Amino acid sequence: MPPEAVEPRSSPTAAPRGAGTSATTIAASATRGWPAWRAPRWVHGRIRNFLGATIALAILVVLLTIAESSFLTAGNLKNLLVTNATLFIVSTGMTYVMISAGFDLSIGAMMAVSEELLYELLKNGVPALAAIVIVLLVGFVVGTLLNGVLIGVFGVNFFVATLGTMTLFYGLVDVVTNGASETITSSTLASFGNGTLWGVPMPVVVVVVTIALGGFILRWTPFGRSIYGTGGNREAARLAGVPDRLVIMSVYGVAGLCGALAGVVDAGRLAAATPTDGSSIALVSGAAVLLGGTSLFGGIGGLSGTVVGVLVIGVLGDGVNLLGVSDFWQNVVTGAVLIGAILLDRLQKRGQVLH
Repeated sequence: MPPEAVEPRSSPTAAPRGAGTSATTIAASATRGWPAWRAPRWVHGRIRNFLGATIALAILVVLLTIAESSFLTAGNLKNLLVTNATLFIVSTGMTYVMISAGFDLSIGAMMAVSEELLYELLKNGVPALAAIVIVLLVGFVVGTLLNGVLIGVFGVNFFVATLGTMTLFYGLVDVVTNGASETITSSTLASFGNGTLWGVPMPVVVVVVTIALGGFILRWTPFGRSIYGTGGNREAARLAGVPDRLVIMSVYGVAGLCGALAGVVDAGRLAAATPTDGSSIALVSGAAVLLGGTSLFGGIGGLSGTVVGVLVIGVLGDGVNLLGVSDFWQNVVTGAVLIGAILLDRLQKRGQVLH
């Protein structure tokens, strides 16, 4: 059973509760005890945490297809993915943090910082590719040494710590820019934000690579297993030899890296460094991650669910625009989704305790 599932890890031949463990017993259970429509146990285990979000996404797609004929067109779907590319990237980092039983309010502010840093580097003659690498490294280092050290080493509450760094980041950007956007002229960066690779928009390529790499690390590496262990029970993980402080520092470094990468993508798409960029993306990504089955209390979740959660929010926003509804309603919908996701997480946690 993969780490995303609620149930403990078991072998592929594990029998249903109350049954024997032989292959014959399992086959008999599959034919006699399981309804014909029920998915195999491993499939059910993979999606059970975000089954509700998957059903909601399917319903949304059907309703919008009926209500708006342009919804399922290739152009609209491509626009949907490109528009939500930064949300996908930021939510990848937020998934790491939330599996470790934390939250990062400053991840959006890191976008603004990275855009301004990228602008300053390019203005001073640093080659575009080198500037992008520097920005990503700075995002990782700052996330590790500020949020990571405050939370992992000094034990500061993650909301307090990341609220403080968020305010610090936006304040620094405002001081440098005087609150004004700055135009970025770089053909390389423009290609990164608006170009294509084999016909696929570059932001979508970046999203696919980010999620694939992030998912591999979570599922198949000791670091990924340490994140789940630390988030599930930090003290038990420490006693088992997991370097819990280093794990916490690292996940906030990953969040900083994802925030910086999202900023680079946004700067490439918009050809500008915007001081207010990412101002609400932390809460939206948190809602998406919760919708995707990652627990607010840590130890449970994964990126496959996060993808579904982001798509739910992205499709909602796209539907609001296509149907000509006021943009203000998008905030109402996002807020309602966030409240619902937190409530669902609480109910799921309570059910696990009672079980």
